Amino acid sequence: MSKLTTFAAGAGLGAAAVYFLDSQSGNRRRKLVADKAGKVARQGGGSVQGVATATGAQAQGIAAKAKQAATGGDSAPGDDNTLKSKIETEIFRDADAPKGSVDVSVVNGIVELLGQVDDRSQIEALELKTRMVTGVKDVRNLLHLPGVTPANIAGTPGTS
Repeated sequence: MSKLTTFAAGAGLGAAAVYFLDSQSGNRRRKLVADKAGKVARQGGGSVQGVATATGAQAQGIAAKAKQAATGGDSAPGDDNTLKSKIETEIFRDADAPKGSVDVSVVNGIVELLGQVDDRSQIEALELKTRMVTGVKDVRNLLHLPGVTPANIAGTPGTS
């Protein structure tokens, strides 16, 4: 193995460790990955190989992000509008992404996702994709399912 490959592998493992062992969000991230693996297993759509492939793809993404950060290739956007565009590009990339039903707003690097999506897995996936964008400090996820009162309205006086 070349020194660059060894370095990239080490950086990827280090980035994954930092990502999953972070004192503020690591527990939530570990639970998200465990929930997704459980969902795939429960739905029968995923074999052990499918779960391993998905986990490997996520690890590759983290490693690539670490490599870009180490080489200075992926820097945080300078302003909220640029960060918003970058987030929208990432989360709405897939053809089946809920482009018309999700609003993204950014203030000082804190992202708010607001709108209605069809299933809980979309809510989790959109939040995870948003958190993976360089420059995002935190995510306030106000996405909801059809027929469910949004979190930002549920506690408002005068609503039921």
